[in-house]
Amino acid sequence: MQNSSANSGYLQVSVFNAAANTPIGDATVQISPTGSENRVVEEVITDPSGQSDTVGLNAPAVELSLNPETAEQPYSEYDLTISAEGFETVKIRGVQILPDTKALQNVRMPSLESKIPAKENIVIGPHTLWFEYPPKIPEDSVKPLPGGGGLVVLPQPVVPEIIVVHDGVPNDTSAQNYYIPFTDYIKNVASSEIYATWSTPTIEANILAILSFTMNRVYTEWYRGKGFNFTVTSSTAYDQKFIYGRNVFTEISTIVDYLFTTYITKPDIRQPLFTQYCDGKNVTCPDWLSQWGSKYLGDQGYESVQILRNYYGQEIYLAEAEKVSGVPVSYPGTPLQSGSVGPNVRTIQEQLNRISDNYPAIPKIRADGIYGPQTRGAVEKFQQIFNLPQTGIVDFATWYKISNIYVAVARLAENV
Repeated sequence: MQNSSANSGYLQVSVFNAAANTPIGDATVQISPTGSENRVVEEVITDPSGQSDTVGLNAPAVELSLNPETAEQPYSEYDLTISAEGFETVKIRGVQILPDTKALQNVRMPSLESKIPAKENIVIGPHTLWFEYPPKIPEDSVKPLPGGGGLVVLPQPVVPEIIVVHDGVPNDTSAQNYYIPFTDYIKNVASSEIYATWSTPTIEANILAILSFTMNRVYTEWYRGKGFNFTVTSSTAYDQKFIYGRNVFTEISTIVDYLFTTYITKPDIRQPLFTQYCDGKNVTCPDWLSQWGSKYLGDQGYESVQILRNYYGQEIYLAEAEKVSGVPVSYPGTPLQSGSVGPNVRTIQEQLNRISDNYPAIPKIRADGIYGPQTRGAVEKFQQIFNLPQTGIVDFATWYKISNIYVAVARLAENV
């Protein structure tokens, strides 16, 4: 059901078994305004793919998220209570809803018999553009590369399968480490750092800065070289804001899926540029990207690379990581679509058939290497379930999403 309010945002919830990474159908999701748990405004039931219907929820006026001087919180907040037979009830507080955007909330439910630790109550902290977090401690934009200690400098930047996020400042030994898929981490940070209501070029520029920042931490082994056992922290003073369990937004998620192998660099360096940034309102940073400043440049018609060059220098350019860790086969370079034939088509067909064991809404297809109507239909259903544009074409984003889900379900089956 969609809300008829003049200012509405939208929410879709996907529910998974925390241990098996399989969808949970018939889960009940109750939605209440934050602070009013007993006032349920929506109740939805998940389908066999673990997805709820998209619901409309009240949200503030869009102008509030487009103006840094607003005195009113530019997003509304809702609490979720998710229950399913045989699983622990999960509560999520503070899901953020922006106007004219779709929020995606993934929920991992521990079974009553599971011994795998899982958070049953998640509190989503405030957005960085609304709350004054500690400002970034400046660092050099080009880092010394690791040497000795068993660390090996890679010849080229590689997209990691997993980012280990230390949920606190580096020396806080009590802070938990979270193992987060790379693209999920980037989507989380971007949804925590910028508003999905901004223009596409502005969102792209900020995501590229977030990607390059993260890839620099990975490539230089920044924390591991100092004896820590994580890749990055959730502290804004040291890194970027990561909020465990938070919702992300479709506009941000889609862009990340198409850009996640891209980073910013310069002609005379081997590494991704360490692209620091600030909000440009509470904190100013003349040599870094300003988030609000990038918003204004996007409004003026600047493209994403023009925005980035305005802050990081005219000599910067975008590069592509040649390898994505954890995937069986790299993207072939051209989309697969009706009429395509060959081993790459067969790879996708076989992977979709394996995924359909966990997600039965995806129809089984013949793995014959011919991209016919049945393959197109299976791809469209996969794209629907995993919040990709439903084109029926296996482009860059769909290829890697299929690969990642295939690896996840196959690996879990091996460990059972």
